[in-house]
Amino acid sequence: MRTETNRIELKQQLTEDLEQKAIAFLNYNEGGILYIGIDKNGKVVGVSDIDGDMLKIKDRLKTNIAPDCRGLFDVAVENLDNIDVIKITFASGSEKPYHLKKYGMTEKGTFIRVGTSAEPMTQRMIETLFAKRVRNSIRKIRSPRQDLTFNQLKIYYEGTGSVLNEQFASNLEMLDDDGNFNYVAYLLADVNRMSIRVARYDGTDRMELIQNDEYGDCSLVKATKQILDKVEVENKTLAKITYKKRINQRLWDSGALKEAVINAIVHNDYTTEVGPKFEFFDDRIEITSVGGLPQGMDENDFFIGHSHPRNRELMRVFRDVDLVEHLGLGVPRILKSYGKECFTFSENFLRMTFPAVKEIKQAASQIPPQTAPEVITPRQQKIIAYVQEHGSITNAICQELTSVSRNTASKDLQEMAEKKILKQVGIGKGTAYTLAE
Repeated sequence: MRTETNRIELKQQLTEDLEQKAIAFLNYNEGGILYIGIDKNGKVVGVSDIDGDMLKIKDRLKTNIAPDCRGLFDVAVENLDNIDVIKITFASGSEKPYHLKKYGMTEKGTFIRVGTSAEPMTQRMIETLFAKRVRNSIRKIRSPRQDLTFNQLKIYYEGTGSVLNEQFASNLEMLDDDGNFNYVAYLLADVNRMSIRVARYDGTDRMELIQNDEYGDCSLVKATKQILDKVEVENKTLAKITYKKRINQRLWDSGALKEAVINAIVHNDYTTEVGPKFEFFDDRIEITSVGGLPQGMDENDFFIGHSHPRNRELMRVFRDVDLVEHLGLGVPRILKSYGKECFTFSENFLRMTFPAVKEIKQAASQIPPQTAPEVITPRQQKIIAYVQEHGSITNAICQELTSVSRNTASKDLQEMAEKKILKQVGIGKGTAYTLAE
């Protein structure tokens, strides 16, 4: 049975107090989740018009709440007990206090999460939060250039089936208070001067730099996709052949690595005009983003997965173009593969260090005979080792390698193919054998 907590609210249906609940979570340091389609007793009852309600929710949240909270909430369908419900995930905002537009920053319009309910904030609480508001955000910084174009960004939106209309700059919060392009627009423009470094070193220190690529000077979305492609190339696959099967393993967990790359780029403090960097060593990858933890967040909040986007405008765009799935999933996915020890925090940066999988040294030729002497003979182990190194083997090479007759070599190769250790490729004189899938 599901119950309400300080971070979870249950609603049987969409109600008039949606905005109050949302504001309370936005003003709460831990954010929270609001379910529509679960009654107060925790029973899943579903939603009669799930698509219609989701549209209403998005419209009401972006229309009735100030400051703009787009990029701080995620509306999705979740299946519970074989019934679809609406799940609204809220991140803790950096421009507190959030409030109802029609009432402003008053006790009637501003709420905070207290236990399992949304309570009005006192005027003193409102003034304290307002005093702590982060003013120097990239949305408020004027772009160093105003002759910006956004053809790359439009292409990525079109790739997801969306079209940017004439009001896209305003809708995506790419304008400052005076109507000029801001730093959000600058980072997403076709041409800018934001460079992101990807370096490779020979060894385990920074003594010998062997590759230094600069990505950027283009839309941050395009640069991110280029970096993800580069990381995919660097994340090589190691293989180990046993008498039963071939074992493949990447140097790093692909899902965790992608989340780390996205997090570093989206949450980087661009007010410093310095981008994140990615460094490959023989034994690890280090991903460093500028800026410590966002204001109001501590390490415990971070590891639990509380979402607190530093650049919610970028987060929104990255979600629009399918680079980010849902709020708050990145850090838990990383922790699933790598422990807390991979994170290093300081006042000015956050670094993630992922150790590489050690090279698989036990090749097939090193399989102890006692492992399965009746299955793999020492001669066959030698054949596997050759194929592992060269990719394939022919009957003639097998004869020379193992110093046996043509018939014996053919018998060995066919037997290993029957055991699905090798796979025959071609027929006649062109026959060769590769490792089985």
